[in-house]
Amino acid sequence: MKKTVSVLGSTGSIGTQTLDVAERLGLSVCAIAAGKNITLAEEQIRKFHPRICAMASEEAARELKLRVADTSTAVLSGEEGVCLAAAEPEADTVVAAIVGTAGLRPVLSAIDAGHEIALANKETLVCAGDIVNRRAREKGVSIVPVDSEHSAIYRCIGRAVNDRPCRITLTASGGAFWGRTREEMKNATLKDALRHPNWSMGAKVTLDSASLVNKGLELMEAIQLFGLPQDKIDILVHPQSIVHSLIEFADGAMLAQLGVPDMRTPIAYALTGCGAEECGVRRLCLSDYAGLTFFRPDEEVYPALRLARRAAAAGGNSPAVYNAAAEEADGLFVEGKIGFTEITDLIELALDGVKNAPVNSLEDVLAADLAAREAVLSTFAKR
Repeated sequence: MKKTVSVLGSTGSIGTQTLDVAERLGLSVCAIAAGKNITLAEEQIRKFHPRICAMASEEAARELKLRVADTSTAVLSGEEGVCLAAAEPEADTVVAAIVGTAGLRPVLSAIDAGHEIALANKETLVCAGDIVNRRAREKGVSIVPVDSEHSAIYRCIGRAVNDRPCRITLTASGGAFWGRTREEMKNATLKDALRHPNWSMGAKVTLDSASLVNKGLELMEAIQLFGLPQDKIDILVHPQSIVHSLIEFADGAMLAQLGVPDMRTPIAYALTGCGAEECGVRRLCLSDYAGLTFFRPDEEVYPALRLARRAAAAGGNSPAVYNAAAEEADGLFVEGKIGFTEITDLIELALDGVKNAPVNSLEDVLAADLAAREAVLSTFAKR
């Protein structure tokens, strides 16, 4: 039976690829949350005929309403509108692809509605993993990862049947600056950082890939998804982006998922639970590659990994502090106010400056998020 999906973040990189996969697989789209891109939102409404479209602002929603007045799609706005799109009763699966902590409340709304979650918003589990996982267990809701690395691990574990992995390895492309020294990265421009060698991703994820902040977030997400302590999670840079992560068993055997770097593969798997249907992805031919290489990243060159392990070890609100500080520092870099390597400097200062505390509620997460952002901006203002 074909699923009906709600796509949160439909105009972003993951969202547009999800809609491409949905069309190829013949899935219905009952709701979208389209951010601020009015033109693309209109195109998606006319193509997929969702019952609901939520825009980020009232202004964007007003203009879109005028443009699609001849359709049956209800146009909503703000966080409340996005949460309604997430909880749309017709949905079987909600694809959570809104970047950052803005995606947290909508994911909880989707869980409360009993919908399966295809999770592309890693910040949800990084910042509020215990809360989200507890709510999902209470509601009997499955959380299926969309990140290529976590999808690979999820898929390999599913094939292992009775064997439980004792260790997992997350692979990283190395981003735009792999092979450079930290000194060489100091004067990198935004254009340089967004020149990813392998993947087609949104600007935020691409920038975080260049600093390996993204891999730090994925480390913390993996802890929540797979229940392994961080000392059982390795990170290796794999520049070809063909091996999408590995699991290791107690006897030393390993399983890996291989494929060309195309996000439509993990998206399709999250939507269908199998790899049985064509989703437009080019076939991998191993003979096209002279070799597959793996390197252990230098945490002095990429301190984002060291800081992520520190946040994971501290627990409580520290992962949320890491995430919020990274978002705020990224913003300063995008605006040309700081250098590339200062992104991780500011993350470290936020972890130093915000007191570690337990996270028992969503309010605790949001308080940590705000404190981290204030710490980053305060440090920047004093320079």
